[in-house]
Amino acid sequence: MIILAVGMPRAGSGWHYNLVHDLMATTGCDDARKIREDFGLQNVLTEVNCNIGVLSLRRLAMVLRPTLVGHTFVIKAHCAPTISARALIQGGLMRTLYIYRDPRDAMLSAFDYGRRAVEKGRPNAFSHLTDFNKSVDFISEYVDGWEQWMKIPAVFKTRYEDFLTDYQIEAEKIARFLGLSLAEKRVKAVIEQYRPGQTQGQQGTHFFKGQMGRFRERYSAEEQAALVKRFGVSLQKMGYEI
Repeated sequence: MIILAVGMPRAGSGWHYNLVHDLMATTGCDDARKIREDFGLQNVLTEVNCNIGVLSLRRLAMVLRPTLVGHTFVIKAHCAPTISARALIQGGLMRTLYIYRDPRDAMLSAFDYGRRAVEKGRPNAFSHLTDFNKSVDFISEYVDGWEQWMKIPAVFKTRYEDFLTDYQIEAEKIARFLGLSLAEKRVKAVIEQYRPGQTQGQQGTHFFKGQMGRFRERYSAEEQAALVKRFGVSLQKMGYEI
């Protein structure tokens, strides 16, 4: 089976992925990085966290190959669901967990992360976000993706803010969704390992500030009003204060 940990960028998705990956490892689940090497999937599952990129039919078919010979492993994505992904979820071939964040904080985090990378001379996927408008357009794609993932009942959803403030409860919910016993010592150890404050500097967690509501300090009143106009309906559905 494929376990897919998907989420908005800069929504704790690396943290989320590694928690899911290591929880599944307690079951004897395969290390996704080893699967990538053994099945020649380096061009399909990229970066530290085995990011599939888009959930296209071709990419999913290639990643499905190891499952057909009995392997279960965890991969990551940031994209919206596709017809192929929905079919795998419906058919029980892919179990999916989704994490999202207030898009206003997510876009600010992406902008800052991109700027830091440019300053260090190592541009990344966010370095093209050079102003407010580009950041808004960037996050709009992921707000649309949120709308689509939320419509799939079989997908387990987590809000980043809840993950941060009520970590134990949310981590235990994830473990139960994965069919794990909370009484198992190895499961408890993994949950403890990824507790907020423990993940700083761990490879693949992409954890930097993670502050909630930081956009209120950085964006002007006019910019905040523009965000409400653009995302107000979705923000209300997500349960965020306008």
